[in-house]
Amino acid sequence: MSDMTETTPGWLSSDELEMARARMPILYVEAVPVRVDDSGEVTSIGLLLRIGPDGTVSRTLVSGRVLHHERVRDALLRHLEKDLGPVALPRVPASLQPFTVAEYFPTIGVTPYHDPRQHAVSLAYIVPVTGDCRPRQDALDLVWFSPQEAVSIAVQGEMPGGHGVLLKQALAHVGFVS
Repeated sequence: MSDMTETTPGWLSSDELEMARARMPILYVEAVPVRVDDSGEVTSIGLLLRIGPDGTVSRTLVSGRVLHHERVRDALLRHLEKDLGPVALPRVPASLQPFTVAEYFPTIGVTPYHDPRQHAVSLAYIVPVTGDCRPRQDALDLVWFSPQEAVSIAVQGEMPGGHGVLLKQALAHVGFVS
């Protein structure tokens, strides 16, 4: 009789995930949700409000792992729906060329990105959303900021792990100069 464990395909148990994180980089997708005007110019950026395991409140981007045997496009859509709700109506780009690749290290200072749990590689996208965003899962709220507000010292100070740097890169990619 073989030892069969019933699991959802692509998911790891907590112990398996910790073991994988200790041995190899984990692939993530990140999305900067934006509202755009009729000419395609970014008018506002949506930042999630979350409470961390240590009780700290922070602003973050849509982010999550790509599962085994999951297409990047599907992972991006799954995390957008999970974080923004089922009627956010994201417009995922036809080309899945990220605006940047962010490398998160458990050691501070290797790159501007830090994740104490793991070495992670993240494909980062700017995704216009047109629908009603209602955060779900572990997000408390979604607040829309103008590009100027999003790069302010106050907002950037609430974005741990390099998400503020990633947000500035996203805005530079769409032509916003701070």
